[in-house]
Amino acid sequence: MSETKRRVRTRPQGKESPAGTGASQASGGSIASWAVNHMIVARQSLAGLLDTFVSSLMTWLVIGIALALPTILYLLLANVGELTSTFEGKPRISVYLADQVTVDEGEAFSRSLDRLEGVASTKFISPDDALTEFKAMSGFGDVLEALPGNPLPAVVEVVPSVEQPAELRLLVTGLSSHPEVSRVSVDLEWVERLFALLTLGERFVTALAFFLSLGVLLSIGNTIRLAIENRRSEIEVVKLVGGTDSFVRRPFLYLGFWYGFGGAVIAVVMVEASLVFLGGPVDRLVHSYHDRFVLSGLGPGTAITLMITGGLLGVLGAVVAVSRHLHAIEPR
Repeated sequence: MSETKRRVRTRPQGKESPAGTGASQASGGSIASWAVNHMIVARQSLAGLLDTFVSSLMTWLVIGIALALPTILYLLLANVGELTSTFEGKPRISVYLADQVTVDEGEAFSRSLDRLEGVASTKFISPDDALTEFKAMSGFGDVLEALPGNPLPAVVEVVPSVEQPAELRLLVTGLSSHPEVSRVSVDLEWVERLFALLTLGERFVTALAFFLSLGVLLSIGNTIRLAIENRRSEIEVVKLVGGTDSFVRRPFLYLGFWYGFGGAVIAVVMVEASLVFLGGPVDRLVHSYHDRFVLSGLGPGTAITLMITGGLLGVLGAVVAVSRHLHAIEPR
């Protein structure tokens, strides 16, 4: 008896009991079983779509067009915004210097402006250079030579690094405050119009994306509703033998995911094809302004985001459809 007690007392501490080990294995097994079950259902849902490839492709194309249209418009707006910040037609501020400012003082003043915040670069144009340039552009060289003196002032041409109209106005106000400056000239109207158009375009694309996403939800929801009706008898049998709502719901959620994900993949292909199609004309148009520009397409991150968004829209549409129609099916 004492020997038995001694054996019990000398059992190593810290080891799991067989019951604890079994519970841990059961927990791990249930998680693995749950994951395997989801993988099986996901594969079966995809296989079912591929078995009816033509009808599935029609749905994918509808979803792809709905996702591709706002994406293309968004990319075009982003490219226009990038183009306006790089091409040679960006606004330039002409700073006319006072008559008493000499050429050396004007050059020094131009270098000082180049160090200001909001200024990308400056170019000093002396009165003689301005007169030569004006003769070449206007064709009135003989008339100008008949004048007793050079009527043109020295000019500092400022290329701003800021683009917003409010920032440009602030920069113009700062340049006008210098004593060497006689007048500052800049055409802000086209800049304001451009940014107003870009803002309008962004809001239009946002509204369009919202309504087309709603259309994707309704399209997937209606497709899932038809799938539920086609499998009504199967659902009744599963519920009759004790199948839970989550078990019955699972294949339809994966079905919605594959519809949304597949449509997003087609949308990515459509977007890239459209940008390739538009790339040549855009390059020729920009080249006419003596500049080079390449359309920016979907990056890997944006493409992955679009596919994830499509999958989530599909799941959401499936959730709406399943919640509305699955509870109405009960075994008789």
